[in-house]
Amino acid sequence: MWLMDPYIVLISVAGIVVLLTAWLPLVLSRLPLSLPIVCILLGVMFAWFPIVDIAVFNPLENRYVTERLTEFIVIVALMGAGLKLDRPLGFRSWMVTWRLLGIAMPLTILAVAILGWGFLNLSAATALLLGAVLAPTDPVLASDVQVGPPGSGEEDEVRFALTSEAGLNDGMSFPFVYLAIALAASGTGTVDILSHWFLIDIVWKIGSGVAIGWILGRILGGITFRLPETAQLAQTRDGFVALGITCLCYGVTEMAHGYGFIAVFVAALTLRSAERNHEYHENLHSFAEQIERLLKMALMVGFGAVLANGGFVSALTWPIVGAALAIVFILRPVAGWISLWGGPQSRPHKAIIAFFGIRGLGSFYYLAFATGRADFSDSETVWATLFLVVLISITIHGIAVTPTMAWVDRAANRKTG
Repeated sequence: MWLMDPYIVLISVAGIVVLLTAWLPLVLSRLPLSLPIVCILLGVMFAWFPIVDIAVFNPLENRYVTERLTEFIVIVALMGAGLKLDRPLGFRSWMVTWRLLGIAMPLTILAVAILGWGFLNLSAATALLLGAVLAPTDPVLASDVQVGPPGSGEEDEVRFALTSEAGLNDGMSFPFVYLAIALAASGTGTVDILSHWFLIDIVWKIGSGVAIGWILGRILGGITFRLPETAQLAQTRDGFVALGITCLCYGVTEMAHGYGFIAVFVAALTLRSAERNHEYHENLHSFAEQIERLLKMALMVGFGAVLANGGFVSALTWPIVGAALAIVFILRPVAGWISLWGGPQSRPHKAIIAFFGIRGLGSFYYLAFATGRADFSDSETVWATLFLVVLISITIHGIAVTPTMAWVDRAANRKTG
């Protein structure tokens, strides 16, 4: 059979993905269909294309490449999410976020870990890892349920809750990933492990992430908006400054052994607060969103290629299918509903917030990170469960998001009209 040069085919595929990244959101904005779903289908088509083996370029076949690519796209998404939140940070005004982080996420980790241990017969360390990687909602694939650009006014309670939760829970689930790594490496839960985990992985890493993010956000906010006009970074109007801020905050925090995910989101919030209504925030957010969307679509095409290869399907078992369905349709919604119990949101809004706990690329990062640092038994089961959970989440949430958000907007208009 006549074969094309894989490099030339890859260049052509890249061109298609870039064009679709720009064009399809306009077409799909009113349809019950999301861009990730379309790109997964494209990945399946390319993998089955008879004249080239495009799957050899799939980043998800290499753990290290998977870790680094998903890591980068998550930090870019976190910067974009922080910049577009109009609501100032506060204890009362962010109460829905604190409930989701402090109640829903630990409950989800515990419930998924118990499911993995009792239903999938995983070891304690591997079950905890499964809970830790599947508990955080994703700031990348959840863009359709997030608030609009800075100052756009598209920040109802549902969108705010899902955006702020996705911005912070990626970093907040990291301590449990580290605990799973420590348990897998030692094989026992000793007092020394727990004390080190609490002091280093919780107190120091979270604290330093918040502190460094705030300090760098204040410094960069001053450089961007507070210097004389001739020296302000905002006068450049260059959106790629957002990428520089993202990489600087993440790199400095990781060198200090803190959680870079937390630092990037906190830095974005702090930068936004330096001059909340400045139009330059729109430039920064727009550039970060474009980079995030392009990388997301490329990885979703790769995700589709992995599915088409058949190895994922062959690894599935009925217990894995049952566990994945329970995680998406029962465990997260119930944990989210419990966390919002007694809150001021209406019952439909609570149900939407609880249900749209979208799983995605952040979970792939955590699993790739953990399996590269410790030997987990039955890690293939965890990978297969993760693939299926993300696939179900992308499909179900992707189909439901457009009509659901349209209903939220109509309800808001009825209330204010």
